[in-house]
Amino acid sequence: MAICIFSGTFNPIHNAHIKMAEYALNKYSFEKIIFIPAYVPPHKEIDGNLAKHRLKMVELATAYNPKFEVSDVEYKRNEPSYSLITVKKIIEQFGIQDRLNFIIGTDAFSKINTWYNAEELKPLVHFIVFPRRGDDIIEAEGWDYEITSMDYEDISSTEIRGGVKDVDKKVEEYIKENGLYSNC
Repeated sequence: MAICIFSGTFNPIHNAHIKMAEYALNKYSFEKIIFIPAYVPPHKEIDGNLAKHRLKMVELATAYNPKFEVSDVEYKRNEPSYSLITVKKIIEQFGIQDRLNFIIGTDAFSKINTWYNAEELKPLVHFIVFPRRGDDIIEAEGWDYEITSMDYEDISSTEIRGGVKDVDKKVEEYIKENGLYSNC
């Protein structure tokens, strides 16, 4: 099965995340994109109480597409979300024999060598890297990756939390109903 994972904080998930997944789905003919919200991202400070809300927002934002799936694999672990552990679980769950496809932005990819047991992760994944304006395209020696040519869209979760509305309508309603980001 040709699958791809899209792991991230998704705090909150926004339209650019969805466009990236749709682009990958269409360009690479994946049968499925699995969104995996991090429970406790090891490289970011985040309120742990938001984990269940971030998971729910990803479910709301992706429900329209039957080729999108949301995994709670990191949420269930209730500990820091290391990609190596997640990738191994997904490979086992789906019986993947080749490298697992993994959507990532240049901001995260630029720090790839600092990830937990990065060397052990190298032979397991093929990264599909989405550039962001202002991010340098880096050479990551030893990693299997390609840079996409998708038109860049300048949206950040930080801006959305500050009041920018570039999220799915259901996600926007969920944010308001639950008082998640006081500026929204």
